[in-house]
Amino acid sequence: MINDTVVLRFNEAKFEYGENKPILDEASFSVRNGSKVALMGQNGAGKSTLFNLILGNLKLKSGTIFMTPKDARVGHARQVIAPTDADKTVRDWFGGTFVEVPFNLDKRIADALDAVNLKTDLGKKIKAHSGGQQARLLLAYSLIQDPDILLLDEPTNNLDQAGIEHLTGFLMCYDKTVIVISHDAEFLNAFTDGVLYLDVHTRKIEQYVGNYFNVVDEIAKRIERENMANARAEAEIKKKMAQAEVFAHKGGKLRSVAKKMREYATDMEESMVEVRQEDKTIRDFKIPAQEFDFEFSGKILNIKKVGIVKDGEPVSKDLSLTLRKGTHVLVAGPNGIGKSTLLRRIVAHTAPGITIGENVRVGYYSQDFSTLDHEQKAYDCLREVMEIFDEQRLRSTAAGFLLDGKALGNKIGGLSEGQKGLLVFTRLVLQRPGLLILDEPTNHINFRHLPVIAKALNNYEGALLMVSHIPDFVAQIRIDTTIDLSLL
Repeated sequence: MINDTVVLRFNEAKFEYGENKPILDEASFSVRNGSKVALMGQNGAGKSTLFNLILGNLKLKSGTIFMTPKDARVGHARQVIAPTDADKTVRDWFGGTFVEVPFNLDKRIADALDAVNLKTDLGKKIKAHSGGQQARLLLAYSLIQDPDILLLDEPTNNLDQAGIEHLTGFLMCYDKTVIVISHDAEFLNAFTDGVLYLDVHTRKIEQYVGNYFNVVDEIAKRIERENMANARAEAEIKKKMAQAEVFAHKGGKLRSVAKKMREYATDMEESMVEVRQEDKTIRDFKIPAQEFDFEFSGKILNIKKVGIVKDGEPVSKDLSLTLRKGTHVLVAGPNGIGKSTLLRRIVAHTAPGITIGENVRVGYYSQDFSTLDHEQKAYDCLREVMEIFDEQRLRSTAAGFLLDGKALGNKIGGLSEGQKGLLVFTRLVLQRPGLLILDEPTNHINFRHLPVIAKALNNYEGALLMVSHIPDFVAQIRIDTTIDLSLL
């Protein structure tokens, strides 16, 4: 229940990663106890940085952060499991969140897992869980200490529809403060009552009240009004400057009139509103399909059986399916049934009963970007997949995915999760795969980009095998066959 108590306040907060990367410039905002707030902003604007400031992992250059109470507990559900935690058991991982492990740890873990609707063995390793199960573990980890402020970073990534519905219901009933970063507009609109907008250009944080769609509409209308006002002002400025030029050449007293007109035009220029530069959308693109010679059999992927998990045990099910050029297949099923494992094994050529055609290039979008070398520069990641290197094509393609020279010069580990996703799509375009394997390709991607990506996948002329839990996204893509693993 929202009340008038302010649980979190930023006052003239300033933060930067060195002089060349400012994030906040005297930003101020407050969050009331019990409110559910969406944190918006472009990729790279500093949303995750704001979370780290709230958590105390980073310190302001100037300004202050107040919490009520001062020792308020902050829970943080990250986007992904840290690689250093993958080999830990569920019990050990949860135990690590406490300075002193409580005597009733197992019960507290059980209560947290129950809240996120997950049943698992506490001795099971974190990495043995599916992507959707790991998403629920991350949320449970943030809840176990009963936080006063809950920070959620892309919590719907990897969740199936049932998981998203359960999380939505949980948050609607949750009586503590929640701040959430998400690109899932429908999810946000279901429970949020306000928006914090981090403007990447002004470095300020604007605060809006209302559900997500209402706020987005309000921002759009404001931008339209500001653009119209600026257009009128520009026309008036040109008119006054032209008149001033005429009067100045006539001499005499008209020169002083010309001077006043120039001063008036200058004042108008200074009063023009700095219009927000909203998130740019990636350009339309095409993923070119690999060309095969006349000797190719036409069988890009042949599936005779698939391995799945039922009742916690691996089982093998017979299947007869051949993917040829232009075949689009969706792999469906609940979290934990083995969808991501199946795709990983196909890519690694270790899936029993499944063979990839000879010399077929495989383009792979991994839901956790585990196939990327985070120490490698983004530029080198793209260059290595090009059959014929073309500097201009590489940079032009990357620019279409909003990856500029600065981003390409960074190590992949230094990119935001959204930028990593766009990097993978850039790589797929340059790679020209014959088989496209996509595991939750909407993960971490700004919802503004999704229609563009769906259009490209719909038009892809090679063979496509995809897992996605986003019905609206899948509906935009031609699907020839659906393999529902829960029905096998």
